[in-house]
Amino acid sequence: MILSKVKQYILNHQLLDSGDKIIVGVSGGADSVAILDMLHQLGYECIVAHCNFHLRNEESNRDALFVKDLCKTYNLKFDSIDFDTNKYAADKAISIEMAARELRYNWFEELRIKHKAVSIAVAHHQDDSVETILLNLIRGTGIRGLTGISAQNGSIIRPLLCLTRNDITSYLSQRNISYVTDSTNNEDIYTRNKIRLNVIPLLETINPSVKDSISQTAEYLLQVQNIYLDYIDKAKSEILNGNKIDIEKLIKYNEPKAILFEILSVYKFNSETIDGIFNALNGISGKIFYSNTHRVLKDRGQLVISEKEETNTSNNNFEINEATTTLFSPVNFKIETIFNSPNLNIEKDKNILYIDKNKLHFPLTIRRWQQGDWFIPFGMKGKKKVSDYFTDQKLSLFEKENIWLLCSKDAIVWIIGHRSDDRYRITTTTSEIIKITLI
Repeated sequence: MILSKVKQYILNHQLLDSGDKIIVGVSGGADSVAILDMLHQLGYECIVAHCNFHLRNEESNRDALFVKDLCKTYNLKFDSIDFDTNKYAADKAISIEMAARELRYNWFEELRIKHKAVSIAVAHHQDDSVETILLNLIRGTGIRGLTGISAQNGSIIRPLLCLTRNDITSYLSQRNISYVTDSTNNEDIYTRNKIRLNVIPLLETINPSVKDSISQTAEYLLQVQNIYLDYIDKAKSEILNGNKIDIEKLIKYNEPKAILFEILSVYKFNSETIDGIFNALNGISGKIFYSNTHRVLKDRGQLVISEKEETNTSNNNFEINEATTTLFSPVNFKIETIFNSPNLNIEKDKNILYIDKNKLHFPLTIRRWQQGDWFIPFGMKGKKKVSDYFTDQKLSLFEKENIWLLCSKDAIVWIIGHRSDDRYRITTTTSEIIKITLI
């Protein structure tokens, strides 16, 4: 009966076709041994993959040997790998749980490609999905986190989500199949274990069928999510332009905070920070909010999203020699020397600069702008502070950060991609012209 239930679940969710080749992740525990036995019985071509994370000393090695012997019993192909999980977690500055997950799934995908398998089967079941929902609820999540574990995510499939943990252990008992037990499953040092060992049993004292209730609610929310995401996609198409969110258009929508959450959570902003951003929508410009990877700037009528700068190049100067014809850092330039003539066609393009070569002092330099910088904008006579020019152009803080200046000695020749200095303009007495094109 249990096997038939899994077979029907695979069919209903279109997870596999008859005879498909599959990578099966097998740790040696009850869940993974059960999924291997079931898929093997159902006629799929199984290739077993086992990861030794070396987190439980000899117990980890015991598991690896158990899975290897199990594959001999089934006469199945067996691949195993050893990971230094602690080192990987330290190098990446992530938790042991996250490190093991990344290592496992990255390797599974490599195996899938190597063996030309269609899918990677893992043994998550209904109890795992319930634990995930509670874990996400505790951490704070959008609607996606309350729909549980999906039956398929890319090449990853989960055929046992229709079963409970009790279903699995009953199945193994009926089939007289042995498995190993991870001693850390009974330790509540991990958050997920705390939920399984402490939280769910407490909830079951209130409602013995609480896991079924949560699973049913998750199925309903999955349907609601599809409607919700259609609405979010429509909103994004209207309010999001590249990396800029139009605040006026955003607040006209029903539940603008939910839309803002869906846009910004992708950039690792948490619920608390997004609340702060939402509360600042009508505030003054210039406020910046940070996630681990990105920044959001409130700039007049918009929110500007940008990556965090890992290095500060504001004090770096880059030289251009007289013989230079191309430049690839910090901006991409094509540099030409041409002779002036009455028939010369001067292109009007902010990404192209024409200047009098004889007025320059080589090497030229490229640098970031600084407070106090000034220039004489092309077509004008008087000085203007670069900061005032930025204000006139309504440039955001992030846009200012990305601007470079082309200089001759200490004088600004060009605010690159914006405006040149009038002192270097071409006149009737100009003989040689430097043409610089941004590429």
